[in-house]
Amino acid sequence: MAARFTTIDDYIDSFPEEVQDVLREVRRTILAAAPAQAGQGISYGIPTITLDGRYLVYFAGWKHHVSVYPVPDGDASFEEVVAPYRAAKGTLRFPLREPIPYDVITRVTSALVAQRARPAGE
Repeated sequence: MAARFTTIDDYIDSFPEEVQDVLREVRRTILAAAPAQAGQGISYGIPTITLDGRYLVYFAGWKHHVSVYPVPDGDASFEEVVAPYRAAKGTLRFPLREPIPYDVITRVTSALVAQRARPAGE
C-alpha cells in the first residue's frame, strides 16, 4: 500500500536526501512564482500548491525524475521552453541526473497564475 502523507514536508522527507533537496527547491520555486496567498497541501497523494482554495500546480518525486503538473498551453516561445521536458500533454518531467531547470518551473507557475487570473471564456 502506498504511503499516505498529510504534509508536503512528510512527502519530501520520504525521499533520499539528494531528491529531498530537489523537491524542496521545486517547492520554493513554485511558491516564489505564486501569489503570496497560495496555500500548500497534499492532494492525490502528492504536493499541491493551491490558489483561492483550488489546485494551481502539483509536483511529485519519482525514482529517476521529478514532475510538475499541469502544463498550460502557451505561445510558441513558451512551448519551445517546455517541449524538452514534456512527458505528456499536461506533465513535465525533469530527470534527476540533469540540472533541474528551475526557471522553466517558474515560467510554468507564472503561466498558470496568469491563466487563473483571466476571466472565464478568454
